[in-house]
Amino acid sequence: MNLSEPQAPQFSNRVAMYFAATRPAFLSVTLAGALIGLGTAHADGIAIDVFKAVLTVLIALVAHAGANVVNDYYDALSGTDAHNTERLFPFTGGSRFIQNGILTVQQTRAFGFALLAIVIPAGLWLSVHSAPGLLPIGATGLLIAWAYSAPPLQLMARGMGELGIVGGWLMVVLGTDFVQRGAFSASPLILGMPFALLVAAILYINQFPDRAADTVAGKRTVVVRLGAHRARWGYGLIVGAAYLWLAGSILWGEVPLLAAVGLLPAMLSVVAATRLVQHCDNPAQLGPAIQATIAAGNLHGLLVSVALLFSHRFQ
Repeated sequence: MNLSEPQAPQFSNRVAMYFAATRPAFLSVTLAGALIGLGTAHADGIAIDVFKAVLTVLIALVAHAGANVVNDYYDALSGTDAHNTERLFPFTGGSRFIQNGILTVQQTRAFGFALLAIVIPAGLWLSVHSAPGLLPIGATGLLIAWAYSAPPLQLMARGMGELGIVGGWLMVVLGTDFVQRGAFSASPLILGMPFALLVAAILYINQFPDRAADTVAGKRTVVVRLGAHRARWGYGLIVGAAYLWLAGSILWGEVPLLAAVGLLPAMLSVVAATRLVQHCDNPAQLGPAIQATIAAGNLHGLLVSVALLFSHRFQ
């Protein structure tokens, strides 16, 4: 028994138990993405509707929480979490709520899909009070949240999980901006792309400790397909693309110069990339690299959103 993992005696309060099952510590990336979306609208001179902003953030967080729980359900069905002896909890190997007997498979399934269902009426209300264009954004986000784990698509098991993550977090930034703006704009996509790539890097590096279990369960992630030694170079490509995209957007005048603060977390990404190259086949050594990757994504989102708060309109 790993005492650092959640155990049933810890949860006398059922609300706290279900909340913990959503892996709340990892929802911070969605908050950061929503803040970028609010920032792009503000930088373009849009007056922020606080009530709609708060509701949008809550919807995005609930959708992310639902995707986390649904992912736990399907990973339990495939057996990947049960076989994962090299996991680095709490970063990889799921929430362990099913494996440690806190929730049953059926309870996890019902909870996950209930969270995703809650998003629908709230999203429809926002669509009515902003513009109909929000519907395809929200529908795309929910589709990705489901398709990431669920058959028949199972993006995570087909080497397309990173694409799903990029698309999903772009929808967070775009949707948050759209609710305020009431129209589509290139700004949230331009500034959302580096952030979405950095979130995808979190998924990517997490696949290294999970590689053996994923292989047994038939999950053909990029790391499983390439093997650890070849796949380790992919991390640098992902984070490098994120920072180059932002730098290029600044040089071409597409985003405010202050957004350059979003390049500062590159130092964390370099630390993580270096450690991954050195220890790609030793999961026990990857904890600091995973932590640096998570910190880089969150810090990038926060820095960019603050920069937008103090920026003039996009040129």
